[in-house]
Amino acid sequence: VQLVESGGGLVQPGGSLRLSCEGSGFTFRSYVMAWYRQQAPGKERELVANINGAGGVTNYADSVKGRFTISRDNAKNMVYLQMNNLKPEDTAVYYCNSDIGSPLWYWGQGTQVAVSS
Repeated sequence: VQLVESGGGLVQPGGSLRLSCEGSGFTFRSYVMAWYRQQAPGKERELVANINGAGGVTNYADSVKGRFTISRDNAKNMVYLQMNNLKPEDTAVYYCNSDIGSPLWYWGQGTQVAVSS
């Protein structure tokens, strides 16, 4: 199994970013996929959003509801996180994983998001 995240960067408060994650080595469409973030080394990763296998059901952490949108393309084994109206507290390393109530696979390298003026 491999999870490869991309799309992070430095953005000003109020800006937007779109994160991408490609999964391989498993039947991608069969799994709930999720985005997690780790705001500081040693701090526990928190669940940001998840999406069911068909893409019709999504859930969001209260802190990102209304600002972030998770989506997926099963034909490409991709899951995305559109992040709008970014805030400094969104600064974190973002990871994707399959979600079975807890993360299923080993973590990828993540993608760094920094929100600062």
